[in-house]
Amino acid sequence: MAGFRILFVFSLYFFAAYASVDVDDHDEYWLTRANEAKEVAKDAYNPNPESVTEHLNVAVRLAMVGDNSTRRSLNKYKGPCLKTNPIDRCWRCDKNWANNRKKLAECPLGFGHQTIGGKRGRIYVVTDASDDNLVDPKLGTLRYGVIQKGPLWIIFGRSMVIRLAQELMISSDKTIDARGFNVHIAYGAGLTIQFAHNVIIHGLHIHNIISKSGGYIRDSVDHYGFRTQSDGDGISIFGSSHVWIDHVSMYACQDGLIDAIMGSTGITISNSHFTHHNEAMLFGASDSYKEDEIMQITLAFNHFGRGLVQRMPRCRFGFFHVVNNDYTHWLMYAIGGSQHPTIVSQGNRFIAPQNINAKTITKREYADESEWKKWSWRSEGDLLMNGAVFVGSGDQTKGKKKDLSRYDMISYKPGSYVKRLVRFAGTLECRVGKPC
Repeated sequence: MAGFRILFVFSLYFFAAYASVDVDDHDEYWLTRANEAKEVAKDAYNPNPESVTEHLNVAVRLAMVGDNSTRRSLNKYKGPCLKTNPIDRCWRCDKNWANNRKKLAECPLGFGHQTIGGKRGRIYVVTDASDDNLVDPKLGTLRYGVIQKGPLWIIFGRSMVIRLAQELMISSDKTIDARGFNVHIAYGAGLTIQFAHNVIIHGLHIHNIISKSGGYIRDSVDHYGFRTQSDGDGISIFGSSHVWIDHVSMYACQDGLIDAIMGSTGITISNSHFTHHNEAMLFGASDSYKEDEIMQITLAFNHFGRGLVQRMPRCRFGFFHVVNNDYTHWLMYAIGGSQHPTIVSQGNRFIAPQNINAKTITKREYADESEWKKWSWRSEGDLLMNGAVFVGSGDQTKGKKKDLSRYDMISYKPGSYVKRLVRFAGTLECRVGKPC
């Protein structure tokens, strides 16, 4: 009887949560998905997150050995292929990349490092940019591919603009790999990863995403259901784990560019370019949802560029490693949070705006100073320019690994190297038979 009461309360809790993510609250299918996703998230959570941050720091240092250059041209690069950070070093500059696409699955670092996407599945080619049938998607469309059972590596047969009629529900064990073509998700709904795991998104342009009215949408081969109005996020990660987003270019979405909420964890966002947006990233949507304490997210080698205002990211609870990113623009602040998140900022470049009132990188919300001073926020090796100020707080040793090996002692690269590390952030121009 006690077990029934627990399940009943848990069901009510998730049904209430569904209202914010467009799910019919009478759909037991989603309750099952929620339970399954929660178990995967528990396995994805690392009780020793500093071991992950140190591993990434080591990889950065090794990638830069023998290369002291910090030079970065703002003009379009036309020289030989360069591998400027450890994720790109893993796969780029191989002229046969198109015949070895799944090599990409060996390359994530940070908290999303276990993500292999559709590596163990067949390749599916998107040839049709339409999105007309949401309940019975047409073979050849992106929507058809992302709902298939089991692992699938999804590529594209040509350049295209896909205007999603409603949000795209991506199931577990999928890779969306846009290398080789110019693929835009634009002028319609965005991507949703809900109660799923093991998803790679690579090489997409995602922009001008708008809220859609909802309706019946198929989310797997065996199920479709009614979803209410979508928020207008570019990428929404809800109750999901093992997610890697790499080399995407994003701007101008109605809500957030990337949101990760409701116990999502094991996420890496890397090598991406973000511009022209107000509230860029939200990691944890509610001050009352304590299960976000398992949230662990890495932001690495990204460029936060022109037209950005705030939330790069804005965090609740959880552990967030912000390493070797380039923050060249913000209007209000860069990194914010509430509910005592741990934020480790290492080797980033922060260029403050001219506004004297917006020089501070950090912002704490809904807490008095007496409280937020206990939150562990620290800056190491960051390059602070044009008067930028990072206000640290709390335990400055939290997140530092004890008992370091000789490899662990090799640190991240300081902020002066960031221009090189993020030189190729955003989508890449990959052509078959030539290095990316």
